Amino acid sequence: MSVFKKTQLSVLDLVPIHQGQQPIQAIESMVQLLKATEKLGYQRYWISEHHNMPTTVSSATVILMKHALEHSETIRVGAGGIMLPNHSPLVVAEQFGTLATLYPNRVDLGLGRAPGTDQLTAQALRRSRNDAVHSFPNDVKDLLAYFGPEEQQSFVKAFPGTGTNVPIYILGSSISSAILAAELGLPYSFAGHFAPALMGEAIALYRARFKPSPYLQKQYVMIGLNIIAADTEKEVEEEYSVMFEQYIKTLGNNPLSPSAESLAYLSPAEQKRYASQMGLMLSGDPKAITAQLFDLQKTYEADELIVGSYMYNLEKKIRAYEILKEAFASISMN
Repeated sequence: MSVFKKTQLSVLDLVPIHQGQQPIQAIESMVQLLKATEKLGYQRYWISEHHNMPTTVSSATVILMKHALEHSETIRVGAGGIMLPNHSPLVVAEQFGTLATLYPNRVDLGLGRAPGTDQLTAQALRRSRNDAVHSFPNDVKDLLAYFGPEEQQSFVKAFPGTGTNVPIYILGSSISSAILAAELGLPYSFAGHFAPALMGEAIALYRARFKPSPYLQKQYVMIGLNIIAADTEKEVEEEYSVMFEQYIKTLGNNPLSPSAESLAYLSPAEQKRYASQMGLMLSGDPKAITAQLFDLQKTYEADELIVGSYMYNLEKKIRAYEILKEAFASISMN
């Protein structure tokens, strides 16, 4: 299928803390997954931004990106994403411009409109008392200018970001984010991994309204999704039970543990609701993953799939990314 020949596969990592781990061990696991997926040929490795969550280590995203760049050679490293309401565009441009200076052609910047945390923490993070969410479009435009040629900028410049042309991606799970990405002529990454409800509508709207720009001549769609993959269906069922439990624990800010507990305390309706909130997911053995991947791409024809996993065991998680890569390769050859 020719559409698969141009599609990229990438990794999204929340850098979770597992039960019994210290933060440094979670970061070490991130590096191991990074190296494994780079070796497998994944296109990019993005790290999310979350705050006031004891279950993740991804609050200082830029610092983790620097660590990832230091411990890899060719894979692109990015933020998936920087939650722009929390940050001054000038500071973001200075930080990412510095990374791009140190690691040319390897740095990406995904931008989100949400704060990535609860309301009280968002108030502590924001650079002013104004609702910075509404200034998001203008903040994106400021960043595009900061990364552009010096002669096209105002008095305030983001040295050393000037002229680095760091690629910017608009992240979102809504119609408004799709419209913004299309109007600015930027790549669009839909958060199917946690909010897939509007995915089809948002992607269609982005494609219909896309305007070529100096940053991007053709529309570019990235889809975020989750994966549980193993060599047998029995393993998949076990991993799903664990992952389901861990998802609920993450919502409650509890560390990830290696085994599932009884979910008897949840009603069937609650279990169904949580399952729907877990987002778009590829789940199964190699044959099932191949079929699901084919159906997904046949429906959306994405330019890139960026895949995350809540699987507890690092070796099994790496194996899941191997299975996905093998499935992708088998479809691409047909």
